Amino acid sequence: MKAAVTALSALAHQGRLSVFRMLVQAGHEGIPAGEIARRLDVPPNTLSANLTILAHASLIDSRREGRSVIYSARYEDMTALLEYLMQDCCGGSPEICASLADVALRSRCDATGNT
Repeated sequence: MKAAVTALSALAHQGRLSVFRMLVQAGHEGIPAGEIARRLDVPPNTLSANLTILAHASLIDSRREGRSVIYSARYEDMTALLEYLMQDCCGGSPEICASLADVALRSRCDATGNT
């Protein structure tokens, strides 16, 4: 529960949520910090603070490539958070979560290339 609260707190900010969504869409190759700042039109110091919070919440990783720092989403941790949120979902009524299950299935198929 503590990890979920930390992750949800990190995402409960417009700027950090925008960064995280961008990184999720970017895939495992990630995006350089400068490019994130340009795309979101945020000052580097604001972006740095947001990236630090997301990293401490285990939602993103960083790696150095030459002079650039590349950020990417931690899909395993994102999946664990979503699974935690949904583990008691539906209270025995699966139709409540059917649309979420469809989204998850489509995402998994898109990621693996399966249909």
